[in-house]
Amino acid sequence: MPSSPSPDSISAIKRALRTRWLAERMALPPEVVAAVSEVIRRYVEAWPPFHTARTVLAYMAFRNEIDLTPLLESHPEKQWVLPRIVAPGELALHLYHPGALQRHPYGMLEPAPECPVVDPEEIELAFIPGVAFDRYGFRLGYGGGYFDRLLPRLKGRTVGVTYARFLVEALPHTPTDGRVQWILTEAGWLQAQALE
Repeated sequence: MPSSPSPDSISAIKRALRTRWLAERMALPPEVVAAVSEVIRRYVEAWPPFHTARTVLAYMAFRNEIDLTPLLESHPEKQWVLPRIVAPGELALHLYHPGALQRHPYGMLEPAPECPVVDPEEIELAFIPGVAFDRYGFRLGYGGGYFDRLLPRLKGRTVGVTYARFLVEALPHTPTDGRVQWILTEAGWLQAQALE
């Protein structure tokens, strides 16, 4: 595996990559976002672990993220769970209720605080958004560390969801960066490589 940059430079490198790739993602036309999201939802629905998982963590897409939300309506047999920001760097997980969503100051929809809380260990399958992922399962997010703190607490399968153009060979990372087990793009599934 390629060596990681020095700790002093990792933050600056991540910031530059995040700025560049977010600008590229925000420039995607709505029809491209919709088409790629539909392809990815079809991959999810054809994946055997999705059929067997009952409690599934998803997210409410914003800023041109891959949109999985139609799955929440088309698969009511699942117990869908969504994250909610409760403190800097900290997420709580709540049951999804379509009539109990509120907009966070960051811009995304999240469950209202009164929605029932779900223990991360109950999640059987988790879809994790990201600006980019690498082939080892490392993730580049928005920089708050929310999912890095959540990922070690998840006992089920974890899937990073992004566009194929943002799946890269290797991302700079630190020991506190979380990893996913699978990455899903419009090009299909990729199981994360083991660290060497």
